[in-house]
Amino acid sequence: MVQPGGMRILMIAADAMEFPGILGHTTATKPAGVAVDWSRCGRLAGHEVLLAANGIGWTRASAAVDAAVAKFAPDAIVSTGFAGALAPELQIADIVVGTAVDSAMGAFRAVKPDCRRSHHTGVVCSIDHVAQSAAEKRQLHATGAAAVEMEAAGVAQRAASYGVPFYCVRAVTDLANEDMSNDFNGAIRPDGHFGTMKILQDALRHPLIRFPELLRLRSRCVHSASVLGDFIADCRF
Repeated sequence: MVQPGGMRILMIAADAMEFPGILGHTTATKPAGVAVDWSRCGRLAGHEVLLAANGIGWTRASAAVDAAVAKFAPDAIVSTGFAGALAPELQIADIVVGTAVDSAMGAFRAVKPDCRRSHHTGVVCSIDHVAQSAAEKRQLHATGAAAVEMEAAGVAQRAASYGVPFYCVRAVTDLANEDMSNDFNGAIRPDGHFGTMKILQDALRHPLIRFPELLRLRSRCVHSASVLGDFIADCRF
């Protein structure tokens, strides 16, 4: 959906693997030259976009916003990528459009883009670790949140400091009633990325459970990234 005039939109995720679906709708793509782990710029649905990934967590997400804004003056900032379901009705690859972000950093309002595609709305809970158990997800859902992730609060705080409208659009990759057997929190490296070798080594301790979970999660991420890209390309910000 091409919008007249277009905007300059900055999109922040934790990892480049969250962007393939969006890149599939982006033209004239090239490296953005931003001081983050990964970045690209291009044209998306009539907009000029800058996509940046800088690792897991609020601090790295905040730094990504600052680095991008130094080279690119956005009209809107979007926290995007994957999320865990807290609401039991959410299914894999469902889109959650945040109405607000709740975190230990504070609560932040999120603007809702207009999109004709199916999606859910609700509060996104932004925490400092992976919510790995169904029990923790139930506790977080009891606060009124629909989904959980780890970067949106950092993005929202920086967007507010710059006076730029903030959006949060996420795709679900794990369900509310699921426990994770792999210890993803223990595999987060100082650079804000998961240590693949650490995860694989730990998975060898319980291979019949942990390896299928990793394969299942990988498949979900690929599917969710594709659905997310279709949704973002059809949004009116």
